[in-house]
Amino acid sequence: MLTLLMASFALAQDAAPAPATVDVGVLKNSDLRVVQKMLYTKEGKTELGLSLAVMPFDGYTVAPALLASGTKHLSEQVALELQVGGGYGLKNGVYTQLESATYGVAVEAYRYLASVEAGLQVTPIYAKMNLGNGTILHHDVYGVLGLGATLEQSVFPDGAITVAPTLPVGIGARVFVNPKTAVKVELRDNLMVEYRAQSQTWGFKQNVAVSAGLSFFGQAKK
Repeated sequence: MLTLLMASFALAQDAAPAPATVDVGVLKNSDLRVVQKMLYTKEGKTELGLSLAVMPFDGYTVAPALLASGTKHLSEQVALELQVGGGYGLKNGVYTQLESATYGVAVEAYRYLASVEAGLQVTPIYAKMNLGNGTILHHDVYGVLGLGATLEQSVFPDGAITVAPTLPVGIGARVFVNPKTAVKVELRDNLMVEYRAQSQTWGFKQNVAVSAGLSFFGQAKK
């Protein structure tokens, strides 16, 4: 009797339909997505920043500067920025050598004094970095394009002043410390056209600035 029951059970298992399967085909890279809530958001917030900068790539001067900025984040990707700066262009080794008794050459150069710029900031990247000790850093990468003006002074003894229309183009990154604070680094190229009184000519100049500082975020307005 037991043998008959076991045989009936085995036949019933064989007669049961196989589980249905669904063929999804081949997954492409474009089909894969990682959905994760952003830990540090910017939309609706005002960001205030303070940075130290240096302009080391001019042919005849090197300029330390202090930069202050205010950024209104319209979304996580788009923001409006206002930046003001002040500093002083110092003669570099090349200029000092040219004006020495060995060469006696007077070079028409202008030093950075101050600037004001307004621009559009676009942030296409938000990501995480895993350091070797297991610390995870959240950061974003942004680009900036704007318009502004730069105040410069002739290195010649007459100290002629010029105000140059400026087109700032840059790239930067924020590394978030907490929801209200971030470390910001930036490389910005300020493209200028300035009038030079001594030669009575217009000249093209680039003030490339490397900066690092802190940003502070307010509360998002609802």
